[in-house]
Amino acid sequence: MKNVLVLNGPNLGRLGSREPDVYGNQDLPALRVLLEAEAPEGTTIDLRQTDDEGTLIGWLHEAVDTATPVILNPAAFTHYSYGLRDAAALVTKAGIPLVEVHISNPHAREEFRHTSVISGIATGVIAGFGFDSYLLALVAVGRIKS
Repeated sequence: MKNVLVLNGPNLGRLGSREPDVYGNQDLPALRVLLEAEAPEGTTIDLRQTDDEGTLIGWLHEAVDTATPVILNPAAFTHYSYGLRDAAALVTKAGIPLVEVHISNPHAREEFRHTSVISGIATGVIAGFGFDSYLLALVAVGRIKS
């Protein structure tokens, strides 16, 4: 494993100030530091965030083209973006690991958050462990043979 794309969807750029009772007090730069500290030697963490669905889809296409494992927090797109789902499916159908992560546990929240259009095509799903969800996903993508 040399490079891992850590992709984050809408509103996650507001971590640290957005609903700290749900998402905690740390922001994306803190997540980057945590992941880089825990990444296996020689692994590069490419952490990105966008509020734009098309940009996120483009990054998944890039993962396919470069055979790069993905840790994906689709945020609100989790529940309804079939375009994102189809792009994520391209990743897993290419034999590239894609782990869906969530900071909170969507199943312990509002009912509309209980449905993920991504989970069915993801290699695996990790949710509810705060930033540790990303760390667990990093371990998982390192163990999966692509």
